[in-house]
Amino acid sequence: MTDAISSRQLELLTSWLGHFTVIQDHSWPLQDTTVLQLETEDGRHVTVKASLTSHHIRREIKAYARGLPGLRGRIPDLLHSAPDAGLLVTGFLPGTLVAGTAAEHESDTYYQAGRLLALLHRPAGTSASYLRSMAVRTSAIIERLDGLVTAPVVRRVAEELAAVEVYPVELVTTHGDFQPRNWLYDDGPGRGRRVAPREPEPSRRNRGLGTSGGRPGLRTARCPHA
Repeated sequence: MTDAISSRQLELLTSWLGHFTVIQDHSWPLQDTTVLQLETEDGRHVTVKASLTSHHIRREIKAYARGLPGLRGRIPDLLHSAPDAGLLVTGFLPGTLVAGTAAEHESDTYYQAGRLLALLHRPAGTSASYLRSMAVRTSAIIERLDGLVTAPVVRRVAEELAAVEVYPVELVTTHGDFQPRNWLYDDGPGRGRRVAPREPEPSRRNRGLGTSGGRPGLRTARCPHA
């Protein structure tokens, strides 16, 4: 199961961990990141994330470098990292993925996830360029809609975008993929499997807490400070 790991990455892992055994492959299908649960010679279980193409690993390493106070025991501890090699090693966080279990349909799960997200949301300053940069990105997407959406709809979307007011916004650190597939429960939900944060952005981008699936009780289970 180490076939997807490059020789450079394998060399780094060996220098950090010594001899190890692959316990389980936790990689998601159709993703460009390999995620392995390893056991070292001294019996420790760790999680390895490796990719030669994904920018998410470097983003995650940057988030750890900025510091994540108050989350000890709720997210994996960073043990080793090599941004240039697309590799990081964290402690293994025990638990069961919320996605696909009964816990995914319980409102308390989303309340606990909101409490965890509230700890992650930290002030990251004010940006006068955030909305402008988002408008530029959206404009680039609109330009690629030719043939996928009717011309009148494309024009209407472009007009709506052009009318967006650009003003300074308060930013916070966010997760970016705060979904049940990234939550663990172990004697109750409330752990994040991975950090996977985005660049700082307005907190409203994280208010949805995944999907409510049309269940009214879950639509109200949002971040406590939202």
